[in-house]
Amino acid sequence: MAQRDWAEKDYYKVLGVSQTASKDEIKKAYRKLAQKHHPDANKGDTDAESRFKEISEAHAILSNTEKRAEYDQIRQFIGSGGRRFYNAPGGGGNVRVNIGDLFGDQAGADTIFEDLLGGFGFRPRGPQRGDDMETRIKLSFDDAIAGTTVTIPRGGKVKIPAGVGDGARIKVAGRGGPGASGGPRGDLYVRVEVEPHPVFARSKSGDLVLNLPITFTEAALGAKVEVPTLDGSVTVKVPAGTPNGKTLRVRGRGAPKPRGGNGDLLVTVQVQVPERLSRQEKDLLEQFAELHKDSPRRRLDEQVRDAAGREAS
Repeated sequence: MAQRDWAEKDYYKVLGVSQTASKDEIKKAYRKLAQKHHPDANKGDTDAESRFKEISEAHAILSNTEKRAEYDQIRQFIGSGGRRFYNAPGGGGNVRVNIGDLFGDQAGADTIFEDLLGGFGFRPRGPQRGDDMETRIKLSFDDAIAGTTVTIPRGGKVKIPAGVGDGARIKVAGRGGPGASGGPRGDLYVRVEVEPHPVFARSKSGDLVLNLPITFTEAALGAKVEVPTLDGSVTVKVPAGTPNGKTLRVRGRGAPKPRGGNGDLLVTVQVQVPERLSRQEKDLLEQFAELHKDSPRRRLDEQVRDAAGREAS
């Protein structure tokens, strides 16, 4: 970018922020404007394309602490007297004067201008990489498990790998903001939101999770129970004496992993207690209670007595 461009453009005005705007305010303003004017979202609109380039140029300067300081210095220099190198009176107003008109069109004109601004630390910059950008998509549980291809405004078609989880962040190289001065584009990050499934969920490790209701007799005596998976059902053995909340692992029957293979199916047992009992069922349970004298609260009672004894002493 030529040095005179910095002086002629009000980048703060381009982004719609104040000269004291923070980095976060500049970033937020840029993202909002970039999404609105991105060429992919405005096919064939040359004005939007021109505006997008201007917005990206402004952000490239103001988002960089060093560049922004240089830009502010050169603007201050011009505003406090340096404008005489740019404008001259005439015809009832100001007439634009090119730097080349003052110093000649020789190759040294830019060098002289750089010397004038050298005290402010101004130096031309080379190619700058474009900014990374982020977008969000929502997937059904089945699409997230199977993998799919989605179309997004800024990045075109993006392939979503099988087994992607809620909150995953997928990198799409080279589809972010455009670079400055011939620099490469940044990257695009796609944040995935997965809709919940009525039966299955995903654990933090990526395994598939299922809650399995069983009767208290199945928990006490043990049982073999049919459990649904993503591709049919599987028989799960519930060991005798299984407590409520115990998790059984079925290896390899979970969701696909993004890097290949399948995770596990985690089956969490939920012991169901009947709300209504027949007279015969009550009689049988009462007989069981008479035979089974071991109290599940025995350990709790011991802890309470021990605590009371410590307080008394």
